[in-house]
Amino acid sequence: MPIKIDLPLEVEEIINKLNCDAFAVGGCVRDAIMGRIPHDWDICTYAKPYQIIEIFKDYRTILTGIEYGTVVVVINGQNFEVTTYRIDGKYSDGRHPDSVEFVRSLTEDLSRRDFTINAMAYNDGSLIDMFGGYEDIQNGIIRCVGNPKDRFNEDAIRMMRAIRFVGDLGFDIEINTFETIYRNSKKIKKVSIEGIRTEFDKILLNGSFKLLNDVGLLYHFIPEFSELENVSQYNKYHKYTVLEHTFRVIDEVENNLVLKLAALFHDFGKPSCKIVGEDGFDHFYGHPKVSAEMAETIMRRMKYDNNTINKVVTLVAHHDIIPVESKKSVKKLLNKLGEELFFNLLDLKIADIKAHSEESQYQLPFVDTMRNMANNILEEEECFTLKDLAINGNDLIDLGMKPDRMFSIILNNLLDMVINEELENTREILLGFIQ
Repeated sequence: MPIKIDLPLEVEEIINKLNCDAFAVGGCVRDAIMGRIPHDWDICTYAKPYQIIEIFKDYRTILTGIEYGTVVVVINGQNFEVTTYRIDGKYSDGRHPDSVEFVRSLTEDLSRRDFTINAMAYNDGSLIDMFGGYEDIQNGIIRCVGNPKDRFNEDAIRMMRAIRFVGDLGFDIEINTFETIYRNSKKIKKVSIEGIRTEFDKILLNGSFKLLNDVGLLYHFIPEFSELENVSQYNKYHKYTVLEHTFRVIDEVENNLVLKLAALFHDFGKPSCKIVGEDGFDHFYGHPKVSAEMAETIMRRMKYDNNTINKVVTLVAHHDIIPVESKKSVKKLLNKLGEELFFNLLDLKIADIKAHSEESQYQLPFVDTMRNMANNILEEEECFTLKDLAINGNDLIDLGMKPDRMFSIILNNLLDMVINEELENTREILLGFIQ
């Protein structure tokens, strides 16, 4: 198919150096056709790996993928994967081929790829499209190359990649591909939790999370999510089930991984905390604490780093705070959470309120007031942490006190009094009070 794609000069250099059948291939071709800027450019060729190494002997090369026929060529500080045409052997682990066989046929190489939109090759004004990828791009369709069951048996992570492409590209999954994912979702268990988490984070950030649940994939690595289904919230402050409320908070919150994860987990404790009060309404006393504990358990199981876990757990534990109008209260919360988490908590709170009934919307101006007060506190450099205090441990030593655990108690008591406006934060006043 005649088509014009502007290849980077480095890609043209690589293709020209190979001096044989060589093509830009895969996602870079898809993105170029769609008018998107490709993040990476991959090249395929019938040259064998040892030939590629010899051809680019005067370039820096990286050989970490050599067993799969891939040589990374570095030009102008950029990495370009050059891979020999290949077909894959059996996938015993449902993730990686047990072996690969190098071939001279581009058709065979393209036929092993996941989706039609990723199975196109380009060179010199000609698009090689044997599986209808160009048409699927025009129609906004994600379709497997060949039999979808075969593609997912080869590599189960492709099921999650299909969901990710829905969010990344705004496409729909072709019905046979969708149904095959639904019927084979349990095969995702063959994938390492690290591999799942990488795709999961991208899905959570690109807006296709609900689809991950609809096709049955989510249940196999976060089974706790299924407990949110059909949990009603019968009171005047809610109008959605816990499940629908959670979807809405995830969609509403800013596109930040910590916030998205906090939105996901913030009500996980509700099913176990639900009671029907004497007033006939549903109540969920203590659910923030239970939700935070569940979030930590799940995130450790999914091997998130400690920093991310701690931030998410803190937000979940505090998400149900009642908005305050007192500067003293804002300072105490800033002291407890730190600036970043304080503002993250306000963002989560706003998303949570918006996913409540109209009866709860009165809280939104109060959250805005908290944000304005916090910004004013920071701009005026008012004291709300020990480092802001006008004195420190060295001043206590100068007063003749011996360093011990009392230092922390004294300084924290002084900080509380300054925040409560019982003492002015000046060196003279604080030292005079201690004396």
